[in-house]
Amino acid sequence: MTQIQLMQMVPIAGQLGISGRIASIEVAAQAERARAIEWELRSDAAMAFYDLYQTDRQLAVARETLRLVEDIRRLADAMYRVGEGQQADVLRADVEIARMVQDTIRMTTMLTEMAARLNALRDRAPDAPVGSPALPAFPDSLPSLASVLGEAQSGGPMVKAGEREVDAAEARTTLARREIWPDLTVGLQYGRQRATMAGTDPSMPPERKVQHMGSLMIGATLPIFARSRQLRMREEMTAMARMAEADLAAMRAETRGRVAAVHASLVRARALTALYRTTVIPQAEATVTSAHAAYRVGAVDFMTLLDDRMTVNEYRLALFALEAEQGKAWAELEMLLGRELFDASTVARVAARPGQTP
Repeated sequence: MTQIQLMQMVPIAGQLGISGRIASIEVAAQAERARAIEWELRSDAAMAFYDLYQTDRQLAVARETLRLVEDIRRLADAMYRVGEGQQADVLRADVEIARMVQDTIRMTTMLTEMAARLNALRDRAPDAPVGSPALPAFPDSLPSLASVLGEAQSGGPMVKAGEREVDAAEARTTLARREIWPDLTVGLQYGRQRATMAGTDPSMPPERKVQHMGSLMIGATLPIFARSRQLRMREEMTAMARMAEADLAAMRAETRGRVAAVHASLVRARALTALYRTTVIPQAEATVTSAHAAYRVGAVDFMTLLDDRMTVNEYRLALFALEAEQGKAWAELEMLLGRELFDASTVARVAARPGQTP
């Protein structure tokens, strides 16, 4: 006898629909995580760029200051030759020049390393030219802390991914609760058998007939081990849902802390940048100009002139560090919000000299 049997289990508690919903939620969660990784890579590239910008500008300031110190050294040497200066001033200038040459060599090496790091993030050759970095035009106004906190809590890619994970965990809990329901089993069976039937006349050959048989089967699965299987699965899914909720709460708390810290860093960097450009550096430059004229007539000593020149140099280096800090803060804030806050391709107006007010 030849038999063919077809069986199909049909969940009657909506498990298929819930499983499909779980798959859709997980796809959405992975999409948000992929978007978060894109923003993280963008932020890493921005950090490398602003480090490159800071080092490039500081190297330019160091080279310019080196030329100015060399001019001061020639002035001290000329005054010493006519008996109006001291040899110690010339020697002190030589020491300062040697130190600054060392700094330029160190910064040049750092510039090469940072360019290689930026090229690596851009998937380019380590020695590919990057050009001279230009600072983008930052926004004129800073969004309020309350607005960026609210947006990061609702629109941040990592927070959205965490929310999708909570939805998926809740759906898995619902699915686990339905697993205790019996599943309907439907089956069809077909059989065919060849039968040989002897006739009444012995002289005639036996008659062969084919018999066809069919049957419909309906059954159900019984959760006889529910205590050790379905109920344990329900407890596991409930615990995983609570863990997902705890992870989301921790992620939101961490996001709030990072947004608040970045916002405070932006406020600080913007305020100090404005102060350095409008007050500190112009006054320091005026002090150097006055000290240079006073040194020519012997009103101040050489150390005063040199210290004033180095003070200006430190202020200008600090200015570029603040500009880089501001750019990094904007990049991190964009990463936390998951959107651009300004057009990074728009170049800011270039100052006449590094560190001076445009």
